[in-house]
Amino acid sequence: MARLQLRNLEKDYGTFRAVHGINLDVEDGEFMVLVGPSGCAKSTTLRMIAGLERITGGEIRIGGELVNDKTPGDRGISMVFQNYALYPHMKVRKNLSFSMRLKRRPSAEIEQATNHVAGLLEIAPLLDRLPKQLSGGQAQRVAVGRALIKKPQVFLFDEPLSNLDAKLRASMRVRITDLHKRLKAENQQATVIYVTHDQTEAMTMGDRICVMKDGHIMQVADPVTLYSRPANTFVAGFIGSPEMNFLDGTFEGDNSVRAAEQLITLGDEFTKRISGRSEHVTLGIRPQHLRIAAAETPGTIKGKLTHIEFMGHEVYLYVDIGPKRLIAVVPSASYDRGALRDDWVWLCADPKGVHLFDRQSGENISLAI
Repeated sequence: MARLQLRNLEKDYGTFRAVHGINLDVEDGEFMVLVGPSGCAKSTTLRMIAGLERITGGEIRIGGELVNDKTPGDRGISMVFQNYALYPHMKVRKNLSFSMRLKRRPSAEIEQATNHVAGLLEIAPLLDRLPKQLSGGQAQRVAVGRALIKKPQVFLFDEPLSNLDAKLRASMRVRITDLHKRLKAENQQATVIYVTHDQTEAMTMGDRICVMKDGHIMQVADPVTLYSRPANTFVAGFIGSPEMNFLDGTFEGDNSVRAAEQLITLGDEFTKRISGRSEHVTLGIRPQHLRIAAAETPGTIKGKLTHIEFMGHEVYLYVDIGPKRLIAVVPSASYDRGALRDDWVWLCADPKGVHLFDRQSGENISLAI
């Protein structure tokens, strides 16, 4: 079994605490993504799992075994780095098989394993090339293959696609997730911890996602739950593109919030989902859950249309409401091209896509559907 468990994991650098007693379980065969902005300690956490950073406190268990004091080579892990870390003087064949040759495995076994991994990653034609003769995507596949050939209990990926262009990143996302599924289908160990700052990678690759901020875990959930039921304003703002719109407001009555000097009616159905009541709240609405209403009606939000961005299959509408700016994303086919810059418009929110957050704590006090 390759279950990974972190218990009260801490990391201090002198008087600065980078990781604050986090707890995380990654199940056998799961693809877990650690995501967050730069400086949130996601790479530090990964390096502690790998044994490249000593922990200050807590426990790391792999397959039920405590590995706090084990060397990286004894932890049953393989790591793929951001910079590939291929040996420049070795051809691809020797880069792939280096770990097996260190262990003095039989030549026939090494050859068989190398060819198998090369076939999985479609790099067989590259076996006799040097790293300098590879493209970025090819070099990254070789780095993955070098990790794969060790048959580790856990794969660790530290922002492996950040050096690639957008097209290659999209292609490699598919390759890595397909490889994970294939390994699971072949009953091979396929537990993956993948670090990225890119929420698109996180949402498209992870079985579950661990969102981190300043050395704390903010929420762990599958992609759909993170998007539809964010635990707090940080997760709500970090997950989703464009990011969620936020308006500070106060409750007025049971089903209305005054925000940006306007009274926004939420409806009885929405207020039944409120699990706590704070007078001062933050109203959160994803751009995809806003549309332009034909005319002013109760509950709509009035603003001035200041920018229009045509994105192909959808249109981004920027609407200023006093000092605040909201973004609405509407399908191109449904966009009324009669609406022009500097027109006054009314926005209507889908109640099912509205969230209320406690303004002080940032916690979501609405029960998402």
